[in-house]
Amino acid sequence: QVQLVESGGGLVQSGGSLKLSCAASGSIFRIYVMGWYRQAQGKQRELVALITDGGITNYADDVKGRFTISRDNAQNTVYLQMNSLKPEDTAVYYCNAKLRTHGHGSYSDYWGQGTQVTVSS
Repeated sequence: QVQLVESGGGLVQSGGSLKLSCAASGSIFRIYVMGWYRQAQGKQRELVALITDGGITNYADDVKGRFTISRDNAQNTVYLQMNSLKPEDTAVYYCNAKLRTHGHGSYSDYWGQGTQVTVSS
C-alpha cells in the first residue's frame, strides 16, 4: 500500500509565499515522476508542475517564474515553493506520483488527499 501525504497549504495574501510538501511512503520500488496538480472550484484538475527522478521539470505556463518544484529522492518527497501568489492560484493542490511498487512491473498513478491553498486579494 502506498500513501502520499501533503502538507503546507493555507491562507496567504496576494504576493505572498507558501511551500507545499508531499511525502510518499509504503512498498515503493521506484518513483519515476512526482508532481503537483490543482483544482479550483468549478474547474477541471490541471497540471501545475512535475519533476522526474532525473530532475527534469515541467511547469504550467501561468506558474513559470513564480513556482519551483524540487524533490528529495532519498526521502520520496516532493516540494512546491510558491512565490508571488495570486488570487487565481486559489485551489486544492494535489500531489501525484507515478511509481512502481515492489513485486509489480508497471507504473501506476497515486494521489494525495489534497491541500487547500487560498490567496486573498
